[in-house]
Amino acid sequence: MNRNNKRIRLLDILRGFAVLGTLGTNIWIFAYLGDLSYIFTYDHSAWWDSIQDFIRILILFLVNGKMLGLLTIMFGVGLELKYQQALRKGNAWPGVYIWTSFILMMEGFIHFTLVMEYDILMSYGVTAIIVSFIVKGGDLVIARAMKMIGGLHCGFMLLLLVQGMVLGFSASAVSFGDMKEIVLLYQNGSWIEQIQYRLLNFVFLRTEVIFVIPMNIFLFLLGIRLMRSGVFSSDEHGKKQRKKLFKLGLYAGVPLNLLIFVPGGIFDFPVRYLFAPILSLGYIAFIARAVERTQSFWLWGKLEKVGKMSLSCYVVQNLISAIVFYGWGIGLGGKINSAAVVLIWLFISTIQVLFANVWLEHYKFGPMEAARRYTSRLAGIK
Repeated sequence: MNRNNKRIRLLDILRGFAVLGTLGTNIWIFAYLGDLSYIFTYDHSAWWDSIQDFIRILILFLVNGKMLGLLTIMFGVGLELKYQQALRKGNAWPGVYIWTSFILMMEGFIHFTLVMEYDILMSYGVTAIIVSFIVKGGDLVIARAMKMIGGLHCGFMLLLLVQGMVLGFSASAVSFGDMKEIVLLYQNGSWIEQIQYRLLNFVFLRTEVIFVIPMNIFLFLLGIRLMRSGVFSSDEHGKKQRKKLFKLGLYAGVPLNLLIFVPGGIFDFPVRYLFAPILSLGYIAFIARAVERTQSFWLWGKLEKVGKMSLSCYVVQNLISAIVFYGWGIGLGGKINSAAVVLIWLFISTIQVLFANVWLEHYKFGPMEAARRYTSRLAGIK
């Protein structure tokens, strides 16, 4: 929403694009029954020897880390909108926003337990609380926090890269280890057994949540800075700002993310956790330019609806994927090739678009969004 309390269409379109694109990464985890090596390159043959590996790496080049980065930036934009709303109304900050973030963490915990152990909502809830206090300090504090936290994150990722080059193996290969038992669990285990596994291994399975918090803080703050600088406005200033982002994504983001095609997995972590957000910025500019030039194109309205109920779509798409691939459902996991995985991703995305558009024809909010508002009212949060 902008200062006139009207939704900015581009923001909803970008959220919708990011949510559907996030499934483009998660679909490989579902399709290969929890084996994380399939969203990286360290444990697979060279892509030029297999068309199926090439398809997988190509899709991951386009989406792995990029959509997560875009979604994180959009969460930062949402925080800024909440902050500006609090200022306009004279409400204390962060005030009730802390409770809103806590509710997001609880939603993430439920999603983690019942649906998918690689949930991102818990991490966003923690990040939102931290960033809400940083924002209160003003632009100077935001700038300093970005330099400090961003510098630490970049330094750590570059250290992992140098270590991989010197020792000849990737950090991802060491971190994930043997995934055979997990594959068997999702292939043959019941839904209850999978829930038990997630709860019993809660700390281990939440490692990435802790690992990415510095990156998330930086990207939240980046979203705030982009919003304040007018990147999402429709005027000439906004177009000029987006043109810079487009060049950054094209000339820096694309080449750096192409390193995913280097076999051996040495660039796996840097691409996902360092280079991907650069291309995310390029996606913002690219989508914005496309929307400007083809405003009446039917897809934008569909993505806008997905963006308006992005939380519901994120949860539902993972639930559908679990039903399609896990043994207690249809059980396609580990039985289809990369081309079929991509087709299923597109099919589930189509279902999401139809779901969002039909639902919003009858209701003002998505089911998860409505549940959050109801929970907030019970807690006395307006």
